[in-house]
Amino acid sequence: MTTKQGNGSKWEILKVSTRLGFTSFGGPVAHLGYFHDEYVKRRKWLDEQSYADLVALSQFLPGPASSQVGIGIGVMRGGISGGLLSFLGFTLPSILLLMIFAFMFQTTNVAGAGWIDGLKLVAVAVVAHAIVGMGKKLAPDKERATISFVTLMILLVWQTVYSQVLLIALAALVGLWLYRKTAETEDSSFIVPLTRRFGAICLGLFGALLGLLPLLRAVFDVYFLELFDSFYRAGALVFGGGHVVLPLLEREMVPAGFTTAEEFLAGYGAAQAVPGPLFTFASYLGVIADGWVGGVVATVAIFLPAFLLILGALPFWSEMRRYPNMQAALFGVNACVVGILAAAFYNPILTSAVTTGLEAAIAVGLFGLLAYWKMPAWGVVIVGLLSGILLL
Repeated sequence: MTTKQGNGSKWEILKVSTRLGFTSFGGPVAHLGYFHDEYVKRRKWLDEQSYADLVALSQFLPGPASSQVGIGIGVMRGGISGGLLSFLGFTLPSILLLMIFAFMFQTTNVAGAGWIDGLKLVAVAVVAHAIVGMGKKLAPDKERATISFVTLMILLVWQTVYSQVLLIALAALVGLWLYRKTAETEDSSFIVPLTRRFGAICLGLFGALLGLLPLLRAVFDVYFLELFDSFYRAGALVFGGGHVVLPLLEREMVPAGFTTAEEFLAGYGAAQAVPGPLFTFASYLGVIADGWVGGVVATVAIFLPAFLLILGALPFWSEMRRYPNMQAALFGVNACVVGILAAAFYNPILTSAVTTGLEAAIAVGLFGLLAYWKMPAWGVVIVGLLSGILLL
């Protein structure tokens, strides 16, 4: 399959990612669905296999998975600057909205608004559509379908911070065992315009900051250093996406006096209502802690680990996945990712969004518009928003 990687204009990358930044509601799993529709199906910037491999890599790494996938796509399309523009376009709308809310939260109450409920139902439709499409491509035989279903079954009853990492590792071993004799060296379109030396520098910088920042914080009594260290550590040590980072941020922010429990909960409610990655909750907390400067510091600190990790891992991932044994392992990993997405679809997306028959009916209608009427994702967002305002 021919793709268009590595030859995109910077303006195109920024334009597409910004539109996604304004319309991607529903959390990291929903974001992956939006990315799949836009980058794989519509624009064909990368093929199904390359996208699945990039998603699998992001699941291995700590940090915001959807942001790392977006950065990776930007890098593959337009180098380091492409990755930065892809990140800015996807993330900046959420950052600005939450910073504004931080200044206004005492007079703003969006809890229970119908348009928020409608956007949650959009996430249900988008994620369901993505899972069906990825399942057909990545689990086409009974062996890989079994890996997907077993992963889903386990995660439905055993969800911990590290459970999905363990399941991915086990799926890789199963894939290696099942497909080691049939996998072939792949002439893949997974092209990364970064050197392994650059990747090693990024990984080294990630580790150095993780180790040095707490020491510097202990030696130097500098307020912004304390703030940067707290958010950097949160971004560096969290597996499982945005919702998992919330307890860690609460432990870092409330006892230290950066924010009150009431302010924290108010911001969490607002974060559910805006598009983009949930990690931008840090932007809100930073503003609460010390104005807009604090918001900038917190935002840079929590996303910096994601940048360093994805830029560091991509060059090695690009080389490793070309070997037959790695391809066999990836067969298992990609099938496992389908199960992981399905588990996240059930909880928290489906369980929190669909609580009545009317909500279920709207979600089914939105899925039909997306899957069979081929309505673009942004159009489904508008229909969902209006449905929430008028009906919920």
